[in-house]
Amino acid sequence: MASIRAVAVFGVAVTTACAAALAAVPASAAGAATAGTGRDSGRGALVGEPQRLRAMTAGEVRTWLASDEFDVDGVRHGVDLYRLVYRTVDVRQRPTVASGLLVLPRDGKRRLRTVSYTHGTMSYKKDAPSTTDGVWGPGPAVTYASAGFAAVAPDYLGLGEGPGVHPWKDVPSETTASLDMLRAARHAAADKGRMLERDVLVTGFSQGASAALGLARALQEGGDRWFRLRAVAPISGAYHFENAELPALRDGELPPKLSVAYTAYLLTSWGRLHGLYRTPAEVFRQPYADRVEELFDGTTPGPQMLEALPGSLDELLTTRGWAMLRRPSGVFARALDVDAEVCTAWTPHVPIRLYKMDGDEQAVTANTDRCRTSLRARGVDAPVVDVGERTYEGSRHLGSNLAGTTMIVRWFRGLS
Repeated sequence: MASIRAVAVFGVAVTTACAAALAAVPASAAGAATAGTGRDSGRGALVGEPQRLRAMTAGEVRTWLASDEFDVDGVRHGVDLYRLVYRTVDVRQRPTVASGLLVLPRDGKRRLRTVSYTHGTMSYKKDAPSTTDGVWGPGPAVTYASAGFAAVAPDYLGLGEGPGVHPWKDVPSETTASLDMLRAARHAAADKGRMLERDVLVTGFSQGASAALGLARALQEGGDRWFRLRAVAPISGAYHFENAELPALRDGELPPKLSVAYTAYLLTSWGRLHGLYRTPAEVFRQPYADRVEELFDGTTPGPQMLEALPGSLDELLTTRGWAMLRRPSGVFARALDVDAEVCTAWTPHVPIRLYKMDGDEQAVTANTDRCRTSLRARGVDAPVVDVGERTYEGSRHLGSNLAGTTMIVRWFRGLS
């Protein structure tokens, strides 16, 4: 799901996604996308050279992570951060490019175990892990790398330096972007004299929890000839939007402003993807109908987006908009079914743990409970791990990312 932080990110308070047309991709990237890299012209091929963003000693990593409340007990090494731009496909399977963050430990090892971390909701293009100036977005990846892993964090389509508008809550495109980011990371690591081992440890938070399960499924089903799934550990996902998250939104279990933001993001995103409406005025009341799509096109910072939205769903939605939330049908119902397939349509054959926090005010814990029940029906024991009491900027949801990351680092380090 998302992760809205009342002041900064949807997943960190509220961030706004991105919307840059292909013309907004750097000229060097656009040219390379046409000419090829010489290494490979397929999905996951690097577009241009990896851009080194930052280098930190272990001491600097501790200071940097602690500045945004990340735990530092697992820090063992300094790290190097790189932005990668790579070839992938869009929601229609047409060629496009995306960006992501690769963080490598300064541990002197040539062979590296790999962690894929998929981030929570954000709606502002620049808040993506590879393009933000903040700590929250890249913090988990840096945490894993400083513990000795190669950390791979895709920005997703339409965020970071990717063109177009981010298709929020679209697991198929989150999966392809994440899988192709792994391929790009393998190429980039090789350029640095490092090798990513075949086994991938997969995790993610909020929206990224569903993305992590989508990637895990693709890896287990042979989506890449090199990489294979080793373990999966999602945190605080909105896995069952129709039967857990939508009722919570409708019934006032979430803070009203967050219910408004998530509902508006979902309907505008799926409106573009699935044609839920012909014009925004069919589902959104004025004056919001005239500006709601622009608020989620990636160009509006999160705090501004929140301020521009109303304080309640009654102010936001028309009668038809309310009817869609209360009784999903047609293409909306089918899209909700696809979204839930991360828990209902595959059988993990590797260790899996579902991390959550009781009282989560954004991705209600009924999501995790339903996911566990769905997996159990397929014969899978997926223990639910309560991350305990932790808040971030007053949010239990965001706090679960901090606490969950700390616990998952320990678990991943203990897996042979």
